[in-house]
Amino acid sequence: MTEISDRTGLRPAIERCVLAWGEMGGQWGVNRSVSQIHALLYLSEKPLTAEEISDALGMARSNVSNSIKELLSWSLIRRVPVMGDRRDQFEAETDVWEIARRIASGRKEREIDPAVKALDACVTEAAHDPRVSAVARERLNAMLAFTREVSGWYDQMQGIPSGKLAALIRLGARIVNLLPMKRVK
Repeated sequence: MTEISDRTGLRPAIERCVLAWGEMGGQWGVNRSVSQIHALLYLSEKPLTAEEISDALGMARSNVSNSIKELLSWSLIRRVPVMGDRRDQFEAETDVWEIARRIASGRKEREIDPAVKALDACVTEAAHDPRVSAVARERLNAMLAFTREVSGWYDQMQGIPSGKLAALIRLGARIVNLLPMKRVK
């Protein structure tokens, strides 16, 4: 029989994953509590109430509520009705490709899109200021072009079905073999 943690009531493997996901989230700039709740809901076989989440993770109810709001805003979890229970219950998206798409979409919206807008404004302003050196203008344009390229690549990848995207990822560096080679003189 598998042991259950005295502290959380979770199986050790589940507890370890929740803790690890929380630590990884912290490395990615996501609140640890948000990441832990996401992991718990992802691994849960049934929807959980905020109270159940709070009890399982030993978190304050207010922390759980705020973290749930954050996860809902990223569309990583959803409210689900449960017959005979008026409390809000939550479950996570379980398709890992869809999770990755939603996280990528949120990151693009919060990070890449504002960067493109800011760089575009800088390029425009620099173009009209004769005191900005040609080197600085060139570098601003290069950064804007790169950021737009990344944004465009993201837009293209969103339209690729998960199975084909997985195959593309599995190709890894071998994908360069499909590109035409330039002759070196």
